[in-house]
Amino acid sequence: MRRKPGRSVWRSRVIRLASVAAAIALWQVLTANDVRLWLRFDTLPTVTDVLSAFGDQLGTDLYWMDLGQSLIRILTGFGLAAFIGIAAGIGLARSNLFADTFGPLAELARPIPAIAVVPVAILLFPTDEAGIVFITFLAAFFPILVSTRHAVHALPTLWEDSVRTLGGNRWDVLFRVVLPGSLPGVFGGLSVGMGVAWICVISAEMISGRLGVGYRTWQAYTIVDYPGVFVGIITIGILGFLTSTAVEVVGRRVTRWLPRVQESAR
Repeated sequence: MRRKPGRSVWRSRVIRLASVAAAIALWQVLTANDVRLWLRFDTLPTVTDVLSAFGDQLGTDLYWMDLGQSLIRILTGFGLAAFIGIAAGIGLARSNLFADTFGPLAELARPIPAIAVVPVAILLFPTDEAGIVFITFLAAFFPILVSTRHAVHALPTLWEDSVRTLGGNRWDVLFRVVLPGSLPGVFGGLSVGMGVAWICVISAEMISGRLGVGYRTWQAYTIVDYPGVFVGIITIGILGFLTSTAVEVVGRRVTRWLPRVQESAR
């Protein structure tokens, strides 16, 4: 017997909400009862303490300034990384000259964690803001670059041969074969890049920021405001979830024409 799609979707949503609610309830039980086994839950704030601190911060202008500043940094750095990373990934896969020139530099720089470049960014850029955006760009750039390169390499050569047989030139191949065919892999890299970018922008804000969710979270820790620390952590999680979901939604819509996407959505 085949299940109705609507019932399956609602069942999945209920299970997801129940898992989140169970985790929150467990957190409250462990912290409210000062449980200390191997982990010291008695040192953590309770759920009610965090919710109270969250409510207080939502009513302040500073919270929204920090949130807006972090979003500006992540969207700027990620946007630049998406544009340049996709272009560079296609270039590495399609041009031997570009691969020979830029490929070794990319492979040498790729294993270096973006957060390790923070001291260099502080020295290189005239403002902390530009340095943080650069760190965010660098964090997202390489996942997007590598995913795009692999996606283009994986395209069947038959597609390109068919376009050329019909009289198409290199631009027809690029816009009718390479770009559409590599979109699933490209959006996979964009999704990974967004997550890594959030990790690095928060870390950069903690080290050299003046505003932002990461800076405010670290400041709360230095003044022993542990509920404020968890407010920052939860805010980061929500922002990361929303931005990653936005990338995935756009990716599903853009690649809706692909047969495997249509089949998986049934």
